[in-house]
Amino acid sequence: MTQLCLLQGGIKPDEHKSLSNQTLIVQGKLPPFLILPLLQHIGAPTEPIVKVGDPVLKGQIIAHCKRKNCSLTISAPIHASSSGTVIAVEPRAVPHPSGLTALCIVIETDGQEKWIERRPLTHYSDLAPDVVRNHIANAGIVGLGGAGFPTHIKLTHNSYFIDTLIINGVECEPYITCNDRLMREHPDDIIAGAQILMHVLGGVKQCVIAVEDNKPEAYLALSEAAKESVEVLQVPTQYPIGDERQLIQVLTGKELGRNQLPASIGIVVHNVETIRAVYRAVLLGQPLLSRIVTVTGNGIEKPQNLEVLLGTPMHVVIDQCGRQDGIERLIMGGPMMGFALPNEDMPIIKTTNCLILSRADEPAPLQMPCIRCGACVQVCPINLLPQQLYWYAKAKDFKKARNYHIFDCIECGSCAYVCPSHIPLVRYYRYAKAEIRANLREHKKAEIAKQRYEFHTFRMKRDQAEKEARLEQLKAVPKVDKEAIIKAAVKRAKAKSLSWS
Repeated sequence: MTQLCLLQGGIKPDEHKSLSNQTLIVQGKLPPFLILPLLQHIGAPTEPIVKVGDPVLKGQIIAHCKRKNCSLTISAPIHASSSGTVIAVEPRAVPHPSGLTALCIVIETDGQEKWIERRPLTHYSDLAPDVVRNHIANAGIVGLGGAGFPTHIKLTHNSYFIDTLIINGVECEPYITCNDRLMREHPDDIIAGAQILMHVLGGVKQCVIAVEDNKPEAYLALSEAAKESVEVLQVPTQYPIGDERQLIQVLTGKELGRNQLPASIGIVVHNVETIRAVYRAVLLGQPLLSRIVTVTGNGIEKPQNLEVLLGTPMHVVIDQCGRQDGIERLIMGGPMMGFALPNEDMPIIKTTNCLILSRADEPAPLQMPCIRCGACVQVCPINLLPQQLYWYAKAKDFKKARNYHIFDCIECGSCAYVCPSHIPLVRYYRYAKAEIRANLREHKKAEIAKQRYEFHTFRMKRDQAEKEARLEQLKAVPKVDKEAIIKAAVKRAKAKSLSWS
């Protein structure tokens, strides 16, 4: 991979990365309480295996997959981020666009950080790939780039031959710098994690770490640490090149079709922090207990990156960095694809890579009517027609929105960024997608109800026909035979009652 392909569309927004990428990663404070949601990943939720009053150790599994073997399902176990006592298993507010609550395990920490017995796979290369994969599954590792897809599932490809491993070190959203600092400070961990995944995947001919050209320090650190089997490449700084499909296209020239997985063309993509979590799990015996979080924005006194225990309330992290007066908005994730949160009491979870706090220093621009300039079309990396999708979503013409491939939209926000009328286009797309999904669910329910009704009607008619057929047969039997049948039935009944007595 020496010749890169150009990314279609995309934008180059103001980065604002110098706010937080100039200082070393800081260890987050141990909070008095940890709030651990049972669902921190894409897939099936976990079930608690502890109850109120139970003491727990750091690294102990407290919620497991519904199946005994997590490697068999799309899920990931939850571990205690620190030692302490379970004080509640109850619904709490969780960081999600819906703002709803979810079942959480609340731990009161004891400040002692007592670990369970750790069992690293020091000689993993001598073990079968399935053994290492199961170890990764039990460590609760998911995609830490923001998606949260269980890592072991992406390492299971019985029907595909994987020959390329791509490690995504691209951090194209403004403000976010957690991956940048990780690559600068822990390049050896990332290289070691890459070699572990190459062993698990088997048959991998090349491993590429992609780093944007606006991160020279990270590129240099990884290049010096890289082994012969790992290649470090610089890619252009252009949003949304960090999206999995866009990155594959830039590195390989291959364009994935709709609903096509990277594995179908022999490629697996993992985020750099996910790779580090794999290294920790396999060689240090540490499950996923913490992650690096960028805390930044004009509402923070000291923007920086912190290694934060999962379950730490956000207000603890924000207080550690210092807060400005007049904070009006808290965003989890980047300004392009992140979402606003109603309060700071929600916990840091596996997919929390950034917190942006902003003040109302400038009034928000007013939304104006669409002027049909076509700027949104030029920057769409998927080659969609954002303007048409906007009109159909606004008019609730969801059939045409689907015909124009609204579900291919990755919601990167490039179209809204360049819109001179300041139309929040992605909001309209998300609304349309939600309505279409709801309609599909209702249609499916109606179809199931229809099938049940039709089967019930068929069964009733069948039973009635069988009853009528029996009556016709009984009418056809001679009277003498009928009396004999009745006497035989009475005799059998008496014999049966005697046997019971």
